[in-house]
Amino acid sequence: MKIYTRTGDGGETGLLGGGRVSKADPRIEAYGTLDELNAVLGLLIQEVTPEEVEPLRHIQTQLFTIGSHLAAGRSEKPLSLPTFSEEEIAWLEADIDKREAAIPPMRNFILPGSCRAEAWTHLARTVCRRAERRLVALAAVEPVPAAFIKYINRLSDWLFVLGRHLTHVLGAQEIPWRPEKQHPTKLS
Repeated sequence: MKIYTRTGDGGETGLLGGGRVSKADPRIEAYGTLDELNAVLGLLIQEVTPEEVEPLRHIQTQLFTIGSHLAAGRSEKPLSLPTFSEEEIAWLEADIDKREAAIPPMRNFILPGSCRAEAWTHLARTVCRRAERRLVALAAVEPVPAAFIKYINRLSDWLFVLGRHLTHVLGAQEIPWRPEKQHPTKLS
């Protein structure tokens, strides 16, 4: 199978269930942003402790599952797609609770950058929030399973807590946000 097909040269792409849509279609924006999130998670995996790799790989798989459903469109022909379970949301919530219990309570807003792993986690979190916005935009014009939006919303929370957890486990220090009363230099 060739990687290039030339069928997208006119600005359209094919859906798994058949049919073609603009590459600017909200559906393509949604699953394209999930793909971007997956790529950032791949970079994050290179920075985390070994015990964090398996949960992140599992999440990558779930993102592909959601993306495959979005890429299927409103297919009238039966497709064999992987299933997505709402138990995935419950797992994220339980893991958030477990991780939060193991780290000091948050007393300030924090700035990303305590260590490389935490910084990648925050980048993943912000891409995840964008993916959520894209899913909500798609849901405004086409049906999207509510569980997908819920999962992505909870995943961004999980990524935030993972960043704090990694800061703690790796011995880094959180960087508290301290609003400045006045900017120290004049901007021209």
